[in-house]
Amino acid sequence: MNTIKCILMRHSYRGEYTSESVPRKDLKLIMEAGLAAPSGCNKQTVSLVAVDDRNLLDRLKAVIEPPIALTAPAFICVLTQKIYAYRNKCFAVQDYSAAIQNMLLAIVELGYESCWYEGHITDDDRICDKLSEILNIPEEYKMVCVLPVGKAASQTSAPNKKIFEERAWFNDFNNR
Repeated sequence: MNTIKCILMRHSYRGEYTSESVPRKDLKLIMEAGLAAPSGCNKQTVSLVAVDDRNLLDRLKAVIEPPIALTAPAFICVLTQKIYAYRNKCFAVQDYSAAIQNMLLAIVELGYESCWYEGHITDDDRICDKLSEILNIPEEYKMVCVLPVGKAASQTSAPNKKIFEERAWFNDFNNR
Protein backbone atom coordinates (compact mmCIF):
# COMPACT_ATOMS: atom_id res chain seq x y z
CA MET A 1 0.00 0.00 0.00
CA ASN A 2 1.39 3.42 -0.79
CA THR A 3 1.58 6.11 1.89
CA ILE A 4 -1.17 8.37 0.53
CA LYS A 5 -3.61 5.45 0.20
CA CYS A 6 -2.81 4.37 3.76
CA ILE A 7 -3.42 7.91 5.08
CA LEU A 8 -6.73 8.17 3.23
CA MET A 9 -7.87 4.71 4.42
CA ARG A 10 -7.06 5.24 8.09
CA HIS A 11 -9.91 5.97 10.48
CA SER A 12 -10.72 5.23 14.10
CA TYR A 13 -12.11 1.79 14.81
CA ARG A 14 -14.17 1.31 17.96
CA GLY A 15 -15.71 -2.08 17.18
CA GLU A 16 -15.03 -5.60 18.34
CA TYR A 17 -11.77 -7.35 17.53
CA THR A 18 -11.20 -10.96 16.52
CA SER A 19 -9.39 -13.20 19.00
CA GLU A 20 -6.42 -13.48 16.62
CA SER A 21 -3.28 -12.38 18.43
CA VAL A 22 -0.97 -9.72 17.04
CA PRO A 23 2.49 -11.20 16.47
CA ARG A 24 5.29 -9.53 18.42
CA LYS A 25 7.12 -8.80 15.16
CA ASP A 26 4.14 -6.69 14.06
CA LEU A 27 3.89 -4.91 17.42
CA LYS A 28 7.62 -4.18 17.23
CA LEU A 29 7.30 -2.82 13.68
CA ILE A 30 4.38 -0.59 14.74
CA MET A 31 6.38 0.71 17.71
CA GLU A 32 9.46 1.28 15.54
CA ALA A 33 7.28 3.37 13.20
CA GLY A 34 6.16 5.44 16.20
CA LEU A 35 9.68 5.95 17.48
CA ALA A 36 10.81 6.99 13.98
CA ALA A 37 8.53 10.05 14.14
CA PRO A 38 10.07 13.53 14.29
CA SER A 39 10.85 14.87 17.74
CA GLY A 40 11.30 18.53 18.69
CA CYS A 41 15.04 19.24 18.91
CA ASN A 42 15.49 15.45 18.84
CA LYS A 43 14.65 15.23 22.56
CA GLN A 44 12.85 11.91 21.92
CA THR A 45 10.24 12.39 24.63
CA VAL A 46 8.15 9.37 23.55
CA SER A 47 8.40 5.86 25.01
CA LEU A 48 6.10 2.90 24.39
CA VAL A 49 4.87 -0.21 26.18
CA ALA A 50 3.17 -2.94 24.16
CA VAL A 51 0.91 -5.29 26.11
CA ASP A 52 -0.03 -8.64 24.59
CA ASP A 53 -0.33 -10.79 27.71
CA ARG A 54 -4.04 -11.62 28.07
CA ASN A 55 -4.03 -11.54 31.88
CA LEU A 56 -2.31 -8.17 31.95
CA LEU A 57 -4.66 -6.84 29.26
CA ASP A 58 -7.62 -7.94 31.36
CA ARG A 59 -6.21 -6.05 34.35
CA LEU A 60 -5.76 -2.90 32.24
CA LYS A 61 -9.21 -3.15 30.67
CA ALA A 62 -10.80 -3.62 34.12
CA VAL A 63 -9.80 -0.09 35.23
CA ILE A 64 -10.89 1.71 32.05
CA GLU A 65 -14.34 3.18 32.65
CA PRO A 66 -16.31 3.48 30.49
CA PRO A 67 -14.77 0.41 28.86
CA ILE A 68 -12.89 0.51 25.56
CA ALA A 69 -11.54 -2.16 23.24
CA LEU A 70 -12.58 -5.04 25.49
CA THR A 71 -11.74 -7.61 22.81
CA ALA A 72 -8.46 -6.07 21.57
CA PRO A 73 -5.65 -8.65 21.68
CA ALA A 74 -2.98 -5.97 22.22
CA PHE A 75 -2.51 -2.43 23.50
CA ILE A 76 0.28 0.00 22.82
CA CYS A 77 0.58 2.50 25.66
CA VAL A 78 2.19 5.82 24.77
CA LEU A 79 4.33 7.52 27.39
CA THR A 80 5.91 10.94 27.39
CA GLN A 81 8.47 12.82 29.42
CA LYS A 82 8.56 16.55 29.95
CA ILE A 83 11.97 17.41 28.52
CA TYR A 84 12.70 21.04 27.73
CA ALA A 85 14.31 21.95 24.42
CA TYR A 86 14.68 25.10 22.34
CA ARG A 87 14.00 28.36 24.24
CA ASN A 88 12.91 26.37 27.28
CA LYS A 89 9.95 24.90 25.37
CA CYS A 90 8.73 21.33 25.65
CA PHE A 91 7.51 19.67 22.47
CA ALA A 92 6.19 16.48 24.07
CA VAL A 93 2.62 16.91 22.74
CA GLN A 94 3.88 17.36 19.18
CA ASP A 95 6.29 14.44 19.63
CA TYR A 96 3.73 11.94 20.85
CA SER A 97 1.13 13.14 18.34
CA ALA A 98 3.53 12.43 15.48
CA ALA A 99 4.46 9.06 16.99
CA ILE A 100 0.81 8.07 17.40
CA GLN A 101 -0.03 9.03 13.82
CA ASN A 102 2.92 7.00 12.52
CA MET A 103 1.74 4.00 14.53
CA LEU A 104 -1.86 4.38 13.37
CA LEU A 105 -0.65 4.33 9.77
CA ALA A 106 1.58 1.31 10.41
CA ILE A 107 -1.39 -0.46 12.02
CA VAL A 108 -3.48 0.07 8.88
CA GLU A 109 -0.59 -0.96 6.62
CA LEU A 110 -0.28 -4.25 8.51
CA GLY A 111 -4.02 -4.98 8.27
CA TYR A 112 -5.05 -4.12 11.82
CA GLU A 113 -7.38 -1.51 13.28
CA SER A 114 -7.08 0.93 16.18
CA CYS A 115 -8.34 4.12 17.77
CA TRP A 116 -6.44 6.93 19.47
CA TYR A 117 -7.68 6.98 23.09
CA GLU A 118 -6.18 9.95 24.87
CA GLY A 119 -8.73 12.18 26.57
CA HIS A 120 -10.64 9.14 27.76
CA ILE A 121 -7.70 7.99 29.86
CA THR A 122 -6.13 11.35 30.82
CA ASP A 123 -9.35 13.06 31.91
CA ASP A 124 -10.14 14.08 35.50
CA ASP A 125 -10.52 10.47 36.68
CA ARG A 126 -6.87 9.82 35.69
CA ILE A 127 -7.30 6.29 34.36
CA CYS A 128 -3.78 6.72 32.96
CA ASP A 129 -2.39 6.69 36.51
CA LYS A 130 -4.12 3.38 37.26
CA LEU A 131 -2.78 1.90 34.00
CA SER A 132 0.71 3.21 34.77
CA GLU A 133 0.63 1.61 38.21
CA ILE A 134 -0.30 -1.78 36.74
CA LEU A 135 2.54 -1.48 34.19
CA ASN A 136 5.10 -0.23 36.74
CA ILE A 137 5.70 3.01 34.79
CA PRO A 138 8.17 5.30 36.63
CA GLU A 139 6.81 8.65 37.84
CA GLU A 140 8.88 10.70 35.37
CA TYR A 141 6.85 9.17 32.52
CA LYS A 142 3.23 10.12 31.88
CA MET A 143 0.87 7.85 29.97
CA VAL A 144 -0.98 9.90 27.37
CA CYS A 145 -2.59 7.39 25.05
CA VAL A 146 -3.70 3.81 24.59
CA LEU A 147 -3.87 2.28 21.13
CA PRO A 148 -5.74 -1.03 20.94
CA VAL A 149 -4.40 -3.20 18.12
CA GLY A 150 -6.10 -6.11 16.43
CA LYS A 151 -8.05 -7.42 13.46
CA ALA A 152 -11.53 -5.95 13.07
CA ALA A 153 -14.34 -8.42 13.78
CA SER A 154 -16.76 -6.43 11.65
CA GLN A 155 -16.67 -4.35 8.50
CA THR A 156 -15.05 -0.97 9.05
CA SER A 157 -16.27 2.28 7.57
CA ALA A 158 -14.82 5.75 7.51
CA PRO A 159 -16.80 8.64 8.97
CA ASN A 160 -18.12 11.36 6.68
CA LYS A 161 -15.68 14.20 6.24
CA LYS A 162 -16.38 17.75 5.15
CA ILE A 163 -15.45 18.40 1.54
CA PHE A 164 -11.97 19.69 0.79
CA GLU A 165 -13.18 23.20 -0.12
CA GLU A 166 -14.74 23.67 3.33
CA ARG A 167 -11.42 23.11 5.10
CA ALA A 168 -8.60 24.01 2.75
CA TRP A 169 -7.65 27.05 0.68
CA PHE A 170 -4.86 28.31 -1.52
CA ASN A 171 -3.06 31.59 -0.80
CA ASP A 172 -5.86 33.28 1.19
CA PHE A 173 -8.45 31.98 3.63
CA ASN A 174 -11.21 33.75 1.73
CA ASN A 175 -9.97 32.53 -1.67
CA ARG A 176 -12.35 29.74 -2.57
